[in-house]
Amino acid sequence: VQLQASGGGLVQAGGSLRLSCKRTGRTLTFKYGWYRQAPGKQRELVADISRLGATNYADSVKGRFTISRDTARNTVYLQMNALKPEDTAVYYCNHADAWGQGTLVTVSS
Repeated sequence: VQLQASGGGLVQAGGSLRLSCKRTGRTLTFKYGWYRQAPGKQRELVADISRLGATNYADSVKGRFTISRDTARNTVYLQMNALKPEDTAVYYCNHADAWGQGTLVTVSS
């Protein structure tokens, strides 16, 4: 399994971005997660989505971020709205034992 993440960039506070993570290869695992790692901090879970579509969010992003998936395209998304400077980090997608390469999100104040 390989994961290709994209969609990061530079945005002003209050703006939006949508991250994408496309999976190639077969897997029996259905759960996907988005994580992030800010400079000098540990990697943390941002959101995940289960096989049945149940979602889970970090308290810091609830109401602002939405995780979703397109099973036909083997792709999971993270819609990020009302971005804050503290959301600045490298964002990684995860599926089973695979990690995407990371995509940098920078939010300017």
